[in-house]
Amino acid sequence: SRLVDKLRDDRIGLIVFAGNSFVQLPITTDYVSAKMFLNSISTDSVPIQGTAIGEAINTAIRSFRAQSEKSRAIIIITDGENHEDDAVKMAQEAFKNGITVQVMGVGTPEGAPIPIAGTQSFRKDRDGNVVVTKLNESMCQEIAAAGGGAYVRVDNTSAAVRALSSELDKMSKSDIESQVYTQYNEQYIVIAWIVLVLLVVECFFLERKN
Repeated sequence: SRLVDKLRDDRIGLIVFAGNSFVQLPITTDYVSAKMFLNSISTDSVPIQGTAIGEAINTAIRSFRAQSEKSRAIIIITDGENHEDDAVKMAQEAFKNGITVQVMGVGTPEGAPIPIAGTQSFRKDRDGNVVVTKLNESMCQEIAAAGGGAYVRVDNTSAAVRALSSELDKMSKSDIESQVYTQYNEQYIVIAWIVLVLLVVECFFLERKN
C-alpha cells in the first residue's frame, strides 16, 4: 500500500499466489482500485496452499504481453520458501523478456509459528509438530539476481519501500496513452414531444380566448 502511494504515472497489477496463482487486478493506472483489491486479499484467497513463486512469475510475464511499456518490473513479496517449482529459472526467463524481478523478503531468518485465525493454536504438520516458517534470504537473493533486480528485506519501517522505490525510479519511463469512452443515452426525443404537446395546448387555449 505504501509502495502504491509512491507511484506516479505508472501502471500496476496484482497477482495473488500460494500453491498456484491468479490475476487479482489486471494492469491499470487506477491506484484507488489497486488499493481496494489489495485490501480484499487474505490467506484464503488461494485455495491451493504452498509457495509457487515460479508460477507467479510466469503469470506476471503473461500479463505483460499486451503491454508496450519501455520498462517493466515484477515485485515479489514473499518469505522465499519456494516448494513447488524453479523460481530462479522463471526469474531468468522474465529478465530475458525485458522484465526485471524485484524481491521483498518478509519474515525473519529465525522463523516463527503460523497462527490459526480465531484460535490460540498454530499450524502443525502431519506428524503433529508445529510448523515454523522462516525467511529464506538466500533464495530471495537468488531470484532477484536472476531477474536483474534487487532484494530488500521488509521490516516495520519504510526503509524497504524507499529502497525499492529508488530502484524503480532508475528504470526508464515511457509515455502512456489512455483513452476514455463515454456512452450517451439520448433522451431529447422525449423532451421534444413534451414541448410540442405544450405548444399545441397553448395554441388551443389562445385560440378559444380570442
